[in-house]
Amino acid sequence: MSDSPLVLLVEDDDAIRLTLRDYLERKGHKVLVASDGVGAIKLLVDHDVAVVVTDFRMDLLGGDYWLRFLQKYCPGLPVFVMSGFLDADFEVPYPCFTKPFDYDELERRVKETVYGSR
Repeated sequence: MSDSPLVLLVEDDDAIRLTLRDYLERKGHKVLVASDGVGAIKLLVDHDVAVVVTDFRMDLLGGDYWLRFLQKYCPGLPVFVMSGFLDADFEVPYPCFTKPFDYDELERRVKETVYGSR
């Protein structure tokens, strides 16, 4: 698992972040976690992240600014957005999962993204 592609999970809700991290790790993924966009940027700088799974609405660097940051500074990085609240005025440029969602479906999409459709 140490050579596994890194998944960066960005979620401000502790219960969701830790539960989803544990789920993805049980499925064989190596997962880094951040509770907001600022912490996520630090991890993006320090690690070779293969895919980002992120909440949309977060207090510290979340929402459209966070997604615009990813588009501008990480244009080739695959991103999946999770949200129970989406800003109707902002078109989300990434695949979205509306909370609550099926963890199996998200994990399948992450696996396809980092390993191809095996």
